[in-house]
Amino acid sequence: MGRVKVSLSVLLLALVWSLVNPIHTCSDFNIIEATIQDIQASFTRNDLSSKQLVDFYLHQIHSLNPTLRAVLEINPHARDQADEADNERRQLQSLGMLHGIPVLLKDSIGTKDKMNTTAGSYALVGSKVARDAHVVKKLRDAGAVILGKASLTEWYGSRSSLMPDAWCARGGFAVNPYVEWGNPCGSSYGSAISVATNMVAVSLGTETDGSIICPADHNSVVGIKPTVGLTSRAGVIPISPRQDTIGPICRTVADAVHVLDVIVGVDPRDYEATASAAKFIPPGGYKQFLNTEGLKGKKVGVVRKPFLNPYNKSIAISIFDHHLNVLRERGATVLDNLEIENISTILDPFQSGEAIVLLAEFKLSINNYLQELLFSPVRSLAEIIEFNFKYPDLEMTNEYGQDYLIASEMTSGLGHEENEAVEMMEQISQNGFEKLMKENQLDALVTLGSDVSMMLAIGGYPAITVPAGYDSQGMPFGICFGGLKGTEPKLIEIAYDFEQATRARKPPTFYLPEEI
Repeated sequence: MGRVKVSLSVLLLALVWSLVNPIHTCSDFNIIEATIQDIQASFTRNDLSSKQLVDFYLHQIHSLNPTLRAVLEINPHARDQADEADNERRQLQSLGMLHGIPVLLKDSIGTKDKMNTTAGSYALVGSKVARDAHVVKKLRDAGAVILGKASLTEWYGSRSSLMPDAWCARGGFAVNPYVEWGNPCGSSYGSAISVATNMVAVSLGTETDGSIICPADHNSVVGIKPTVGLTSRAGVIPISPRQDTIGPICRTVADAVHVLDVIVGVDPRDYEATASAAKFIPPGGYKQFLNTEGLKGKKVGVVRKPFLNPYNKSIAISIFDHHLNVLRERGATVLDNLEIENISTILDPFQSGEAIVLLAEFKLSINNYLQELLFSPVRSLAEIIEFNFKYPDLEMTNEYGQDYLIASEMTSGLGHEENEAVEMMEQISQNGFEKLMKENQLDALVTLGSDVSMMLAIGGYPAITVPAGYDSQGMPFGICFGGLKGTEPKLIEIAYDFEQATRARKPPTFYLPEEI
C-alpha cells in the first residue's frame, strides 16, 4: 500500500477545517474542478483563502490517496506557505496567476526542503539536493504553494522490462480513477491522477518519451510536453539531455498555459538547451494564445495508421471522427489519412536507435546527478543496483528485476554506436515527421491517443493532449496535437479552441472503501 508522508497535526487541521467549512463550496464558489482563474477570482472576493484551499486538498488526499496511491509526500510547510500567500494578498494588489495556488510536483523534481526527491525508489530516501530545481524556484517566485510530491513509475520505467507502468517501491500500485483495472500510464501518473481527482489544482510532470502525454491521456486531463529546452531540467532526476522536458499536467488548457508561462526560460545550469529554446518564447508569454477562435485558418493533418490501431472496433474512433468535424466547423482545414515515412522504424526504439542511446545517456546523467547531491545513500548507478539487490523486499527486486539498470551500467559513454544512433533518430525525424509537417504546411498533427509520443520524443518536439472522450467501459482517451519545435503558440490556440468547443472532460466517479 502506498502511504503519504504527512504529519498527524497537518491532517487533523485539514480535517477540522473540512468539518467546519463546506468541502465542495466556499460561499458560492465550487472548489471541485475549479480552475486557476476561478480560484483567483474567489481569492479576490475573499470567499476563499489559500490556506483553506490547501486544507481542502489535504482532506482530498487523506480521503482518496489510500485507494489511488498518487501522492507520496505532503510538504510539511504547505500550510505555512499558504499563510504567507494570504498575507501577501492583503498587502499587494497585483499578484500573478499562480500566487497562492497549490502545486504537486512529480517525485523526481528536486526541492530543497524537508521532502524527499527519489524517483519512487527507496535508494534515494534521505538524499539532499543542493537547491530547488529551476522550475520549482520559478514556481516559488510566482507565489505558488508547493503541496507535495506525486508518485511515478520508479526510475521512469528505466529500471526493468518487468516493472509495471503504475508502480514504484515507495508508493505501490497506483489506480486509474476512471476504470479500476485501467492503466494510469507512466511515468507521471501521480501528477495526472491527482489533478483528475481534485487532490490538487495543478501539477508538474516530466517526459522523456510519453511520460506527460500518456498519463494525461489515460486520466482525462491536459498535458503539455514543451519543446526540449523550453523548461530547464536542472535539479530534476535525469534520463536523457536530448529528450527530457518538464511540463504542466492540469484539468484545462488555460491552467496548463498559466503554469507554462511561469516555468519557461533560460537557466545558467541548463544553459545550452534553455538558451537555444529561449528564442521560441513569445513576448508577452503564452496566455495570449488562449483564443476561442484559435482553429480558424489552421491546417491540421491526421495520421490514422498506426495510431488508431489500438482502438480497433472501439467507439473512440467514431468520437474521434466527430471531433475532426468539430475542427472543420471551427474553421480548420483537416487533411485526413496522411502517412509518415518509416513510421514503423520511428516507433520501434530498437530500430530507431532510441533504446541504445537512452541506456548510455541514463548512466552518464544519473551518475552526474548523484554526485551533485549534498548527501545521498547512493552515489552511482552501480550503487543503485547494489541497493536493489541488498533490499529485495523493499524494492521487489526478485519480482521485477532491474535488467535495464544493469544494461545501462554496462555501457561506457556515447561512443561510435550511440552517435550513429543519434544521427539515425535525427534523420528519421527529418524525413518523417518534419517532412510531413513542412510538405503539407501543417500547423499541427492530430492523433487519437498517446502512441504518437515516441515520434515526438526522439525529435524533441512539443505536444498538447486534451480530453476527448471515454470508451464503452469508461476508459478515457485524448486527442494529441503535435508540432515542430517552438510551435507551442499554434498548439495552444488549436488545443484551447478544441477544448472549449467540445468540453469532453468529466470528473471521475470511483469506488472508495467505507473505512476511508
